[in-house]
Amino acid sequence: MRSLRRPSRSRAVVGLAAAALLLSGCSAFGGSSPDPEPVGTARAVASENATDPALASFYSQRLQWADCSGGFQCTRLEVPVDYADPSGPVTSLAVVRLRTSAAGKDRLGSLVLNPGGPGASGVEYARAAQNVVSQDVRDHFDVVGFDPRGVGESDPLRCLTDTQVDTFLATDPTPDDAAEVRALQQQTDELGRGCAAAGPLAAHVDTLSAAKDMDVLRAALGDGKLSYLGKSYGTYLGAWYAEQFPQRVGRFVLDGAIDPALTSEQVNAGQAAGFEVALRSYVSACLQGDDCPLTGSVDDGVAQVRALLDRLDATPLPTGTDRPLVQGLAYLGVAYPLYSASLWPELSKALTAALRGDGAPLLTLSDAYAHRGADGKYTDNSSTVIYAVNCLDRDDAQTEPEVADTVREFTAQSPTFGPYLAWGALACTDWPIAPVGQARAVHAEGAGPIVVVGTTRDPATPYAWAKSLAGELSSGRLLTHDGDGHTAYATGSSCIDDAVDTYLLSGTEPAEGTTCR
Repeated sequence: MRSLRRPSRSRAVVGLAAAALLLSGCSAFGGSSPDPEPVGTARAVASENATDPALASFYSQRLQWADCSGGFQCTRLEVPVDYADPSGPVTSLAVVRLRTSAAGKDRLGSLVLNPGGPGASGVEYARAAQNVVSQDVRDHFDVVGFDPRGVGESDPLRCLTDTQVDTFLATDPTPDDAAEVRALQQQTDELGRGCAAAGPLAAHVDTLSAAKDMDVLRAALGDGKLSYLGKSYGTYLGAWYAEQFPQRVGRFVLDGAIDPALTSEQVNAGQAAGFEVALRSYVSACLQGDDCPLTGSVDDGVAQVRALLDRLDATPLPTGTDRPLVQGLAYLGVAYPLYSASLWPELSKALTAALRGDGAPLLTLSDAYAHRGADGKYTDNSSTVIYAVNCLDRDDAQTEPEVADTVREFTAQSPTFGPYLAWGALACTDWPIAPVGQARAVHAEGAGPIVVVGTTRDPATPYAWAKSLAGELSSGRLLTHDGDGHTAYATGSSCIDDAVDTYLLSGTEPAEGTTCR
């Protein structure tokens, strides 16, 4: 039922997750790519790049920009709901940009951002541009964010009410008997029915369609090639863009990589292992501090966290609200701080309170992860649309008996997070809309250099995925961050930042084997 996604980076930056990770040094750079193509008009770009005459009206549309506070401009981009039927229904995407003051050769076009998810807001991410890309990059690129189809402000897919999302997230994620399995399956079935009933867009929120949207956006922005910074799921989106439009790849950075060759089971297993590694890293650091609620060895501390989660399965903790801390919400509360070492002190405080019988701090972390406001309203649909996207993207849904077998395998490999993520596969078991994608390696033959960034102790996108994606891409170049946390650029490593900035601004990719520590 569950899937752990990347929290909105802009939300994290504004809140607790803004603090730096390790400052590092790295080796010199080598290699280069051609300068980006000169910026033209959307109409000229469209005439060169629109391959299907039926899509010409979308590629040649003129964006109507309007000031929308903070120096940003906003607009809407129209795209077909179904690219196989361009004359059919249309949906629109929310787009925001922060313009550079550079002109002539100093202006390098647009840098399009995607923060991950699937379901995170690119509009919100771009609005935090000063924290997510460097000043040097902002001086030369228009920073552009968009909410992918069905997400955020882009005709969002409404699958459940806020009350239903509360119930969905609080449902026991690690069932112990047949009745609990049925309860879990009933919740995932309700989600699927809600998405299917939301309209025709529900069958077309897949990543391949979103990648096609990015090409329409590129043309409408007037760029001959797309320069792109994608994080987490944004790397998956970027990889599929490169596969479909290799000749239109400009300067591409894929940070916190998801390898499209991975099956759903492999993704879940990798995340379970990644969060287990991240939890151990947190516990190790916690035990060296003065205010750690855990004791003994790292193994002992991890076992204490796991024992707390196990107890919550039977005995929820009070929170001072009408929402007790149940196991499902506690899993989110523990997972969220593992995305950034800057949040580890908050996790220690929350665990201290929980071990003393107060579940409120862990519930607060869970709500931050799920984007639930104090008023009980969810600020976006990221907690549900992630399933609508994932279930369309791969055609390898498991049956209930297969999921049960996987639970045993995952638990042996990742005792804390394995059961949670294994049972999450039930979401796609009976998804009412047929999948349109499948797991396979992408190569993007003919694309310019693509920089793939991997962090060695990344919880959500294990380092092995970055290595494999960089190897599969015909022009992939791996940049390694030896550190903690999810993704690396603009999270505190000056070495990573310098390497990425150099590539974005000059086309000089990192030297083979570059590692930042």
